[in-house]
Amino acid sequence: MTDTAATKETLGFQAEVKQLLHLMVHSLYGNKEIFLRELISNASDACDKLRFENVASGVSIDEDREFRIRVGYDRAARTITISDNGIGLSRQEVIEHIGTIAKSGTREFFQRLTTDAAKDAALIGQFGVGFYSAFIVADKVTLVTRRAGAAADEAVRWESAGEGDYTVEATHKEGRGTDVILHLRPEEDELLSGARLRTIIRKYSDHITFPILMKKEVWDATAKADLISDEDEQVNQASALWARPKSEITEAQYEEFYKHVGHDFEPPLAWTHARVEGRQEFTQLFYIPRRAPFDLWDRERRHHLKLYVRRVFIMDSADELLPAYLRFTRGVIDSSDLPLNVSREILQQSSDVAQIRAASVKRILGLLDDLAEKQPEKYATFWTEFGRAFKEGIIEDAPNRARIARLLRFSSTVADSADQTVSLADYAGRMKAGQDTIYYLTAEGYAAAAHSPHLEVFRKHAVEVLLLTDRVDEWVVSHLTEFDGKRLQSAAQGDLDISKLGDETSKVADTVKEEEYQGLLTRMKEALKDRASAVRLTHRLTDSPVCLVAAEHGMSRHLEKILRESGQAFPASQPILEINPEHPIVQRLKSEENQGLFEDWSQVLFEQAMLAEGTELEDPAGFVKRLNKLTLALAGAGPSRIWTPGT
Repeated sequence: MTDTAATKETLGFQAEVKQLLHLMVHSLYGNKEIFLRELISNASDACDKLRFENVASGVSIDEDREFRIRVGYDRAARTITISDNGIGLSRQEVIEHIGTIAKSGTREFFQRLTTDAAKDAALIGQFGVGFYSAFIVADKVTLVTRRAGAAADEAVRWESAGEGDYTVEATHKEGRGTDVILHLRPEEDELLSGARLRTIIRKYSDHITFPILMKKEVWDATAKADLISDEDEQVNQASALWARPKSEITEAQYEEFYKHVGHDFEPPLAWTHARVEGRQEFTQLFYIPRRAPFDLWDRERRHHLKLYVRRVFIMDSADELLPAYLRFTRGVIDSSDLPLNVSREILQQSSDVAQIRAASVKRILGLLDDLAEKQPEKYATFWTEFGRAFKEGIIEDAPNRARIARLLRFSSTVADSADQTVSLADYAGRMKAGQDTIYYLTAEGYAAAAHSPHLEVFRKHAVEVLLLTDRVDEWVVSHLTEFDGKRLQSAAQGDLDISKLGDETSKVADTVKEEEYQGLLTRMKEALKDRASAVRLTHRLTDSPVCLVAAEHGMSRHLEKILRESGQAFPASQPILEINPEHPIVQRLKSEENQGLFEDWSQVLFEQAMLAEGTELEDPAGFVKRLNKLTLALAGAGPSRIWTPGT
C-alpha cells in the first residue's frame, strides 16, 4: 500500500455538494423514505456493473458469485446499513464520485429546485445525486468500500457529517463491495424497525433483480419484542419485472419499476410492454416520462435505455437501439440472442441490433398513436414536453416519416392559440373545396407568426395556415413536402395563386394593375437594386403596404435568419418585395416626383417589411434618419411645426 493511500485526508466538498446537502437536510424531510430507495438502487447498479465487467473484461468474482444486497439496523448504535457485493470503489473513485457531482447538469439541478418538497425530491434521481439523500435521515454517513480485484487492505473508508468536508482513509475490508452506514438523527427512531424497513423496501424496491436480504426477526415472548436472528430472509421478489407476464404485473409495480430505471419520482406518462418472438427473441419495456429531463437538449447525453442479454445487465446507455429523436424514452430491452460480451462496436454493426431497433421504434410509435387517438390529454402533455425533439424524426427517420407526420402538432390560425394542438389530418379535414395545398408560415415566435402580413389574404378567404414557431420546423418542412397527397407550401415563399383560394375574378384586375403600376415597380426596383431581387404586385396583402417573400425554390427568410444568428455561412440572396396597390402609401408613392423622397420612401417600406417579419435592421440609424426626413416633408412646405435638434 502506498503512503498516499494510507493517509487519512480531510477534504472539502464541491460548492454544489454543500448546497445539495443543505437541501437534503432542510427541504426534503417530508419525503424521507426515498433515501432507502436511492441507496438500494445504487447497490443494484454496483452489482450490475460488476457482472458486466466480469463478462466484458474478465474482472474476477470467483470468491463470491452470488450477488446480493443486505439491509440491517442496530438499535443500540442507532444505525442502518445498506451493503452490496458489487463492484465497489477505489480511493480516487470515492473522491471523484462522492466529493463532487461530476455532472454537466449540476447548475440545471439547482435552477429547477422549487419550494415544493415533493417536486424537489423528484429531481434527486434524475440528476444522479441519490447518494446524498442519506443525509435526509442521517447526521453522519460512513462508507466502507473495496473495489473488485483490489486487496483487502486497499479498501477505503469515507465519512462525513454532511457539512463542509469529509474524511477519506485506507481501511481493511474482507469482501468486495460497499457498506453505507447511516448514523440516524435523533428524531428518526421509527426507522430502527425491521417491519418499517421491509415496508419501504417492498414499496420502492420490490422489482430489484438482486435479492435484498434482512435478518429474520422472531417474536420473543419473554422480552415481548421481535429479536433479530442469524437467519437471512429475502424481502423483495428479485425477479426481472419485464420478464414476467403482463397479467401478473400491477400498475403500481410498473410505476415503481419506472422510478428505478428512469431515476424519476413521478409516475410515467405511459408505457408499453411486449415480448417479440420469431427469428429473434427479445423483450421490450418502454416508458414515456411525464416531464422532459433537464438534459434533453444536451448533445453529449446518453439514452436512459438499459440493455440486458438473457437478464444479464450489459449497459445503461444503449444509444444504438433507439434513434436520437426518441431519446426521451426510458426502459429495458432484454435480448435472448445477442452475445454476453456485446460491445458498442458490435451494436453498431449487428443486423440483429438493427432488427431490434426497428421493432423498438415501431413499438414506441404505436404507443404514441394510441395516446393520440384514445388519450388526447396525455398526448398533449407528451407534445408539450417532447414535441420539439420528436419533430427531429421527420429528418432522421425516412422509413417512418409518414407515420411520424400524423403525430405532429402545430399552432394554427384556426385555433388562434400558441398551443400546438392541430395535426396535419385536422388541417386536411378542414380544407376548402378545391384547395389542394397545406399552407404554413415559419416564424421566430407565435406573435410574429400570428400578426404576419403574409396571412392577410388567407384570413380574407378563411383559409387556415399552420404557424410553425420551433426552430426545427424549418428542417421539418424541407423534408416533409407533402401529406396524404397534399403539397405543403410556405405562405411567405414563391408566388401565390389566389385563384385556389376562391378569387377567380381577380385575374383580369391583376393584369390591369400590372400595366398601371409598371412604372412604379421599375422605379422601386432601381431604388432597391442592392437589396431586393425583384419588386412585384402582391396577392398576399389586404391591409399592409408591403411584405418580403423568398424565391419559390430558395431558402426561406426565417431559415436565413436562423443560420445567420448561428454564425453559419450560406449563399447570399435577395428577397422579393411585394407591394399592395390598394394601400394609400403605395398609391401616394406612385405619384411622387421628387426622386430623393421616392428613394427614401422605397427604403423605408423595405425596412418596414423587414421589421414586420422580425428581422433586425442592418442600419437602424439610417432608417430613423430617413423616417424623420419623410415626416418633415409630410409636415408641409412651410415652416415645420416639428422640432428637431438645432432648430
